[in-house]
Amino acid sequence: MADVVQYRLERMVNELDDLERRGIFTRREINEIVKQRRKFEYRLKRPSPLKQDYLAYIEYETQLDSLRRLRKKSVARQLRNQGTDENKKKMKKSVSDFAGVVRIVDIYRLAVTRYKGDIDLWFRYLEFCREKRHGRMKKVLAQAIRFHPKVPGLWIYAAAWEFDHNLNVAAARALMQSGLRVCPTSEELWIEYLRMELTYLNKLKARKVALGEDEGTLVRDKKVAGEKQWRDDNEDLFMSLNEEKENNESNVENKETRGKVDVFREQGFSILKAIYSGAIEALPSSLNLRKKFFEILDALDLAHSEEMHEQILSEMKRDFSTEPEYWDWLARLEFDPEAIEGMSDELVLSQTEKAIQVYEEALKVMPSAKVFDNYTRFMMDVILLQKGEKEILELSGPYATYISHLLGIYEKAKALGCITEDLAYQYVSFYLQLGRLDEARNLADKLCRETFLDSTRLWLLKASLEVRHVTRDSLSSPTKADLLSIFGLLKDVLPKISVSKAESLWIMALKLFSSQKEYFEKLVGLSIVSISKDGDSDNGFSLSSAIVNFVLQNDGIQSAREMYKRFLALPHPGLAIYRNCIDLETNLASVGDKDGLVNARKLFESALSTYGQNLSLWQNYHRLETKMGTSETASAVHWRARKILKDSTALFTSDF
Repeated sequence: MADVVQYRLERMVNELDDLERRGIFTRREINEIVKQRRKFEYRLKRPSPLKQDYLAYIEYETQLDSLRRLRKKSVARQLRNQGTDENKKKMKKSVSDFAGVVRIVDIYRLAVTRYKGDIDLWFRYLEFCREKRHGRMKKVLAQAIRFHPKVPGLWIYAAAWEFDHNLNVAAARALMQSGLRVCPTSEELWIEYLRMELTYLNKLKARKVALGEDEGTLVRDKKVAGEKQWRDDNEDLFMSLNEEKENNESNVENKETRGKVDVFREQGFSILKAIYSGAIEALPSSLNLRKKFFEILDALDLAHSEEMHEQILSEMKRDFSTEPEYWDWLARLEFDPEAIEGMSDELVLSQTEKAIQVYEEALKVMPSAKVFDNYTRFMMDVILLQKGEKEILELSGPYATYISHLLGIYEKAKALGCITEDLAYQYVSFYLQLGRLDEARNLADKLCRETFLDSTRLWLLKASLEVRHVTRDSLSSPTKADLLSIFGLLKDVLPKISVSKAESLWIMALKLFSSQKEYFEKLVGLSIVSISKDGDSDNGFSLSSAIVNFVLQNDGIQSAREMYKRFLALPHPGLAIYRNCIDLETNLASVGDKDGLVNARKLFESALSTYGQNLSLWQNYHRLETKMGTSETASAVHWRARKILKDSTALFTSDF
């Protein structure tokens, strides 16, 4: 191994001598370069070198070559100022200018030989060859494809390189066709093949235009197309001032157009149709492929575009009319709420109505929960894009009718038995957005008791609505009947839901019952049941801490201490409960409470009896003694921690 490394280092002598002779690196820097390269070479000669070893070597050589180029520019600037013939010779390219790239290519070659199956490594290699314009590009591409013929991305990369770099359309086409023979079910390959052919055709047309032999482009002008569509839809609004003259001019233009056939538009249509037929034959069940073909066709101005549009749409309806995704795409093809910018209100309303008709047709063909979900999301997008979530109530005119229409969709889904838990949640939440709390309460109650008996999410929402209803009017206190009703609901709901998921409901309930001793005590009993079952969070929301804080604010320190002792009396109190109690006593001690430090020490000792291997608990104990205790007590904690945590002594250096 040493002989091989030494041989490889000796091959670098000419390069290193050249770098020193030209003043790019000093002797000391070259010695450091040799040292680093020797280290990397030994790594690569291990029995099982890692991929990271190759990448680290490549990264080092890349940075070194970048530094060499910067140094060379600086040296060249100085030599140019001196202007002697000898200096001009030093500025010419020499072995050191090429050695860095050659070495990196050699390391990549070794890496892909070792890790032939690593696609990412092959692409890194190809990108480097492309950026440095190295002559091995074609050879590396051939090797990569030979090892990974089933990877469509490699065929696309190779074809793109031939098309863009070598300007060899025939070779790019041959690569794409070979890729399609090997990977006939690759959507990406079919789409990129079509894009390549149409791009080439568009370039030929652009060349004709530049020579003055043609005009226009194959790319459709969306603005002009939109204006034409709007003009056709509203043809009855326009009246010619000189109808006879316009008709004559139109007839002349039509004759000229018919006399001059646009070869490129015809050929583009033929290419698209041929590739489309092959793709559909290979992937008859791919909706995504059809959508991409349609989008490409929609962006181009080809001959017989309308006929092709109709063909694709009719075939999609024939093959995918039972898929909700197809109907959602078709509706958003009529109108996409995100593309509303620059559109007039009349056009928005017109296209929205067309999209609604598509969804209604979908419900007739296949009334399903997914169709209803897509339909409601679309309507919600239309409503929110008009005013925003906080301004829905300000909608007026035709847009206001969309609110009642959306509510009708939810009700229809409920009536047909297609409402899911998500749809039900959206239904209730939409009433809340409209500010109709009572209707939201009634709906949530009906859904929970009739349809979603086991839905914790909806029961949680229902309980939240009841609490919000009682606390809505802050001027009047809740009646006994209200409190009894809400507590009965909380008693049914809270034990079924984990503490972390019901955080907001617990906070609302604690606020509501904080001044009601009888109900607050019962709520504490519910919390103890929940904590015993699910535990108390060590990170984020802590139910025990929240309850103790409420008691501290309302009843004072002594009541708070009695409360946390109840949580510590649980069969297996979690570490989170200990932490919260310790934090409380520590804070009290810091503000002068005489019992705070004593109680904090007792809590630490009790926690360590169960969680003695917890490093952070020891660290917190030591910090407490350092700040509030004495040097003797702090040292005692330190000694005990080192004794119990025998294998973790080094971890205490910064804390002890």
